[in-house]
Amino acid sequence: MNKYINNLTPDELHKMIGANVAKLRKKANLSQLALSLEMGNKSPSLISSAEIYTNKRHFNIVQLQKIAKILDVDICEFFNEK
Repeated sequence: MNKYINNLTPDELHKMIGANVAKLRKKANLSQLALSLEMGNKSPSLISSAEIYTNKRHFNIVQLQKIAKILDVDICEFFNEK
């Protein structure tokens, strides 16, 4: 990770993380509903909203940790620039 991340606004950071979660979820061939259920949620609304940062809805660190474990990726993957 480089200093690029440090220069992002909070909104830009949340959008980048959401996009990375979506990319990695799709790569794992997992639907939003399946990921949500694995996380213990009853609906995919959090996943769908946070992936595109709708109404400033975003993932918190505990949710990112759960998603990383489910997708079997390093949590740092969510902070990759591209």
